[in-house]
Amino acid sequence: MNTFGRTLRLISFGESHGPAIGGVLDGFPAGLDLDLQQVQQALDYRNPSQAAIGSGRRETDQVEFLSGIWQGKSLGTPIAFLIRNRDARLEDYAVLEHAFRPGHADDTWLAKYGIRDYRGGGRASARETVARVVGGALARQLLFPMGIRIYAYACQIGSVRLEKSFAQIDADHVYSYQSRCPDPDTDEAMLSHMQEVRLSGDSIGGVVECRVAGMPKGLGEPVYDKLTARLAMAMLGINAARAFEVGQGFAAAGMRGSEHDDTWLPDGTTANNMSGGIRGGISTGEDVLFRVAFKPIPTISRSQMYLTDDGRLQEASMAGRHDVCCVPRAVSIVESMTALVLADMYLLNRCSRV
Repeated sequence: MNTFGRTLRLISFGESHGPAIGGVLDGFPAGLDLDLQQVQQALDYRNPSQAAIGSGRRETDQVEFLSGIWQGKSLGTPIAFLIRNRDARLEDYAVLEHAFRPGHADDTWLAKYGIRDYRGGGRASARETVARVVGGALARQLLFPMGIRIYAYACQIGSVRLEKSFAQIDADHVYSYQSRCPDPDTDEAMLSHMQEVRLSGDSIGGVVECRVAGMPKGLGEPVYDKLTARLAMAMLGINAARAFEVGQGFAAAGMRGSEHDDTWLPDGTTANNMSGGIRGGISTGEDVLFRVAFKPIPTISRSQMYLTDDGRLQEASMAGRHDVCCVPRAVSIVESMTALVLADMYLLNRCSRV
């Protein structure tokens, strides 16, 4: 299952330490003016080498478009693209040829396929997400003329939380902050926390919050393809994602109906948007609000017990290049997957009307 989407379909290919990562975006409408520099900028935002707390892997992530675009316009044909891997170090992963890391997908991939690419995790690596970012950057340009704006940002890294409301943060300049938390004080605290964890040879997780403004009313395909379900599928398909919530999320479980039910306003919106902009799986026209929790990265330099493929336990550590926290990179990936979902839902909605 390397294809995402119904009408707008992204197919990705490639492994972490193979020659390249690439993709094909099929179903993209014809005649749309495309700014390919925006696509490259999105890749630069995802690139871990752009942040002091990121991986030591130095990939340029230059995208090459092979088809589907001519003279700056989409042709309506499949848009194929390629991002070459230029800084792969196979020797860093020699320890994994016959050993499984705790918390990683090494053993499950081998169980499923009978063979695995242990070089950097192969296709289970977050390196694959460059294809999602390209597809999402194109999808955002489809949504932009409709006034839809996507704001994702780190709201928690480890024990450090963003305590300010959306109105109090610098959401238009998320990528000016290394932690991807658009608040100077919280950004500084998150960076300090990540550096402390890095020096200990460990890793930490966190939470990405996403708000979509300018949403039209009526996107979503009940009953089995609700907007909530599609967003959840998209987010939980991101590497290291472990939980998804929309609106009040898990907090709603402890509320009463009288608390969670919202107050109507004369314009058809609600006083508090408790539903997070989605009711019955269909967008309400209010801002969509959701959060994605990410686990700590399992590859760490601290010594751990690995399981060998012949059933022995051995103590080992990874000397390779790996992030202390995936959240700063995950922000752009959450944005990209959100754009792919919404663009697909828009095209499906357009097709369902006579």
